[in-house]
Amino acid sequence: MRAAVTYVENILVTHRPALSCRQDYSVSSLVLMFFTFSGIGWLWEVGLHLVVDGMFFNRGFMAGPWLPIYGTGGVLILVLLKKWRSRPLLSFGLIVLLCGTVEYFAGLFLETMFGVRWWNYSDMLFQIQGRVCLEGLLLFGTGGLFIIYIAAPALDGQFSRLSVYRKRLLCVILCALFAADLVRSFLSPNMGPGITSL
Repeated sequence: MRAAVTYVENILVTHRPALSCRQDYSVSSLVLMFFTFSGIGWLWEVGLHLVVDGMFFNRGFMAGPWLPIYGTGGVLILVLLKKWRSRPLLSFGLIVLLCGTVEYFAGLFLETMFGVRWWNYSDMLFQIQGRVCLEGLLLFGTGGLFIIYIAAPALDGQFSRLSVYRKRLLCVILCALFAADLVRSFLSPNMGPGITSL
């Protein structure tokens, strides 16, 4: 059994020799990845509700096209779980634990702060207080492996094509827009039908 696990881990780690999952990422690359993952998370949630409900809902607490919980999870996976990148099965379990913790406490914080829920898994199997559920955690685990072994190395390769000046300028612009949106959202969060529930 251990030999089979090692074989699978070796395939996952070495399947794309041009991309290295063991590399370090610069602060500017991590910032750009945060916004990339946040934007992809927003597209995922908006697209999902567009298909399921047939309507556009600007998902999330903020006005902009980003869901920072996805960006936060993605960056934390790369920073905190670096030591275990060569062990995909262990990484999967740690990603589930890490993302579950982030999602649970983000939900608790938003509910405590504003008295509404931006997500509620109460009707799903294997959920904890409606804030996290097994299905979502398994998706996060799979997505986290994709980030470690494919997305992050590929994105870093694209970001490295930018000059240091352009990379930093892009980071400053995105962070300024995000900060402005964050302040606005704390004063007047994105709420309503299809977005929040009591």
